[in-house]
Amino acid sequence: MKILNIALLAMMALIMGTLPSSAIIVVDVNQGHVNPLPIALTDLVGSDQEITSSGSVREIGQKITQVVTADLARSGLFNTLDQKAFINSANGNTNPQFANWRAIGAQALLTGTAVLDEDGRVRVEFRLWDVLAGTQMTGLRFFTSPKNWRRIAHLIADTIYKRLTGEDGYFDTRIVYVSESGPYLDRIRRLAIMDQDGFNHKFLTDGSYMILNPRFSPTAQEITYLSFYNDTPRVYLFNIDTGKSEMLGEFEGMTFAPRFSPDGKQVIMSKAERGNSDIFAMELSTRRITRLTEHSGIDTSPSYSPFGRYITFNSDRGGSQQIYVMDSDGGDIKRISRGNGLYATPVWSPRGDLIAFTKQTGGKFYIGVMRPDGTGERILTESFFEEGPTWSPNGRVLMYYRKYPYDNRGGGGDTQLWSIDLTGYNERQVITPLDGSDPAWSPLMD
Repeated sequence: MKILNIALLAMMALIMGTLPSSAIIVVDVNQGHVNPLPIALTDLVGSDQEITSSGSVREIGQKITQVVTADLARSGLFNTLDQKAFINSANGNTNPQFANWRAIGAQALLTGTAVLDEDGRVRVEFRLWDVLAGTQMTGLRFFTSPKNWRRIAHLIADTIYKRLTGEDGYFDTRIVYVSESGPYLDRIRRLAIMDQDGFNHKFLTDGSYMILNPRFSPTAQEITYLSFYNDTPRVYLFNIDTGKSEMLGEFEGMTFAPRFSPDGKQVIMSKAERGNSDIFAMELSTRRITRLTEHSGIDTSPSYSPFGRYITFNSDRGGSQQIYVMDSDGGDIKRISRGNGLYATPVWSPRGDLIAFTKQTGGKFYIGVMRPDGTGERILTESFFEEGPTWSPNGRVLMYYRKYPYDNRGGGGDTQLWSIDLTGYNERQVITPLDGSDPAWSPLMD
């Protein structure tokens, strides 16, 4: 997915002597809380050369470090040490005095530089050091326009995350969601997009018609969503680059709950006719429709497995709303949820190992995960109302939305985005300008 015109170059001069790739942080999501790794993140050394609207090169270096720090701290896997505790600051990319960093408990260290090249681009170099071993773990060099400094920061954070955990990061990503405002009975819902940390926020629609269920394409700059344009619920495609949308065909009845296939070539959705809904898949190149379920129960919220072989969905075909799995052609349907309560919005993890879901029981709502065969059900969070889990591209974090009850004066009722990792401990609010619901996580950007 090409988002920004940005040149990235890994320089051999920076990675010579790099340690063999082995994870320092080992995460067992079944053990609960993870002891975060102490890491020292120094400001990237830069000059006082001024860059229009972006501050000086030195300030850009400082801001990059601040964003890297926020990304890593938010993951819950890193203890980002306070710079006030530093005995001395690192000097660019020269070898650090490791004893000073060991003295404050750091196990990893980030150093680097930011330089303005003659062509107007910023050259950012960084090195990641193993403080205990006194050796370099990795290093990269990036070239970019000064205005793209935030993305460079996310790319650095992803590199550190992968080097220290052995898994891909998720910081160079975006979130599309439904922005909500106005009174309860006359809610305005707009399509909005932002970086995963809430910055670079942008409204994509003007609120003149209701938007629900936005989902990212895994391969293109497109979003699929449900729109009530002209009061008729239909599934649409929205091109992020052009800002244009198109309806996915004229159907009898209502179409809703769309989601892309892993290869981006199909959209799977529910279609309701005469009070009943079944699951259909549409080939985007031909607009050819294939019916996948045909039952008197309500089948909805379909989601493909990572390689497209299976589909999970929820249905009341057994008498209550439960989660099912079937082959991608609609065959071999099996119920997998077995606990008490009602299950909804199943979403297959990008890793393929888990299915996230919403559960309602005992007057509360829950977000949880289970294996694709229904075993190992684990609840991560609960509240008055929460729904709509979406996975980070590395399958380690879930985002969802939570709604609060109204009080007896008509106040309250806020709707917020939240995230939680698979340990169930690192829960954080995702700040949005207005209320937010129905989040969807993008893949890593190209």
